[in-house]
Amino acid sequence: MDETTTVIPTSGRFTAVGGPGRVLSREEIAAFVNEQLAAVDLDGRSLCVLVPDATRSCPLPLLLSAIHRAVHGRVTRLTVLVALGTHPEMTDSALATHLGYQDGHLAERYPGTTVLNHRWWDPTTFVDLGTIPADRLAELSNGMLRQQVDVRINRAVAEHDLTLIVGPVFPHEVVGFSGGNKYLYPGVSGRQLIDVSHWLGALITSAEIIGRRGTTPVRMLIDEAASMVPKERLALCLVTRSGKAVTEPEEINPPDGKQTGTDVPPAHAPAVDLHAMTFGEPKAAWAAAADVSAETHVRYLDTPIRRVLCLLPQRYDDMWTGAKGFYKVEPVVADGGQVIIYAPHITEFSLTHPAIAEIGYHCRDYYVKQWDQFKSYHWGDLAHSTHLRGAGTWDEVHGENDRVTVTLATGIPEAQVRAANLDYLDPAAVAEAAWATDSGTLVVPDAGEDLFRLRG
Repeated sequence: MDETTTVIPTSGRFTAVGGPGRVLSREEIAAFVNEQLAAVDLDGRSLCVLVPDATRSCPLPLLLSAIHRAVHGRVTRLTVLVALGTHPEMTDSALATHLGYQDGHLAERYPGTTVLNHRWWDPTTFVDLGTIPADRLAELSNGMLRQQVDVRINRAVAEHDLTLIVGPVFPHEVVGFSGGNKYLYPGVSGRQLIDVSHWLGALITSAEIIGRRGTTPVRMLIDEAASMVPKERLALCLVTRSGKAVTEPEEINPPDGKQTGTDVPPAHAPAVDLHAMTFGEPKAAWAAAADVSAETHVRYLDTPIRRVLCLLPQRYDDMWTGAKGFYKVEPVVADGGQVIIYAPHITEFSLTHPAIAEIGYHCRDYYVKQWDQFKSYHWGDLAHSTHLRGAGTWDEVHGENDRVTVTLATGIPEAQVRAANLDYLDPAAVAEAAWATDSGTLVVPDAGEDLFRLRG
C-alpha cells in the first residue's frame, strides 16, 4: 500500500493509500477523500456519515472537512451521526470540538449539515429491519448462542440513500478488530444486538479474540446484521499512527472562526497521524485496514510481565471505556501478575450502565456457571465485567480464582472499587518514574489502543 492502489478481493472493491511505516500528509488525506467521493454517485441523493465519539482517536475535523468539500452542493441532505453504541450523549460543546467547528457555528463551518447523537436510550430512534433466526445465530456463533435476535438500526441510516462509515480500526476485545460494519452494529443499533454480540465475545474471551485477523464469530454476526440494511453503504477506514497522540490540524479551528468548508489544506501542510486509509465496500475496506492495524497497533514482548502500569488518557471518562487499558495488555501479564489502571480523572465505573456497580467485575465462568442468577441483566454489562476482570475460574467449592490482579488507581472511592471485586491503589502512590526502570514492570502511556502480545 505504498501508493494508492485499487484491489478487488472476493468481498468487494476498495482503494487504499498509505501503509505500515508511512504517515500520510494532510494533503494526501484530503486528496484521497476527494478522489474517492468524486467517483461515488451522490448527486441528488442523501448522505449519512457515521463517525466515532471522542473515545476513538483520529483526525476527525480534517476528515469531515474533506468530506464536506467533496459532497456539499451534490447531496440533497447531509447528516453526521455519532455512533455512540451505549456511550454517553455528547454535549453540543463536545460535538463542536470533536468535529471541528465553533460551538453554535455548525452552519458556518459545515453548511447544510445536521449533526446527531445516536440516541440509543430513545425507542423512537430505531426502525426494525427484521430478525436473525435462532438457528442462524447458532451457526454464526459456532453453537455458543441460540436465540432470535431483533435487528434494529438508527432511522437516520434507513432514511438516507447512502451511509458512509468513517472511523479508525484498532485491535478490539469483542470483535477482533474494530471498524467497518461495527459502526452500524453496535455503533447505531438497538440494545438486544449489542448485548448478544458483546456476550458472544465474552464467551470466546477477550484474550482469545482481541487482535484476531479475519472474520471472527462476532464479526460474522455484525456483517449478517449489516447485510439487512436496505440502503447503500461505503466505508472510509483509518489506521492511526501507533504510539503517538493524534493531532488535529491548526486550520480546523482558526482563532477568527472564519474558516469555511471550502478551505483546502496547503501543499506544505505537515503530516497528520494516519498510517493508511481504505475506502470502498465496508467488509473489504475494513479487512484491508485491519491488516495494516495488525502490523502497526500490535507490540510484541518476548516474556510475560509481572506488573503493567497503564496510563489512561482523558478521552476515557469512565471505566466502561477506560477498561481498554486492561484489554490491550492482558495477554502479556504473567500468571499471578498485576495490571494497574492509572486514571485519577475517572470517578465512576460507568456513566450509562449503573448495573456494573451492582454486579462488579468477575471472570466469565462466574456468570456462566450461575447463569440463572445473572441472565436477566443486560448481557453487554456482563461482557464488560468479564473483559475487565480477565481470565479466571469459578466453582461452588473454591469460589472465584482470577489469573491476574486488576488494580484501579482512579478517582473511584476505595470502598466502591473493592466492593466491585477489584484491587485499589491510591493514585498518589503510583511511582511512574521509578517503575519505568524496573525490568519487571511495563509502563504504557496513552493506553487503550495498542495491543501487547507475546511472541509466538
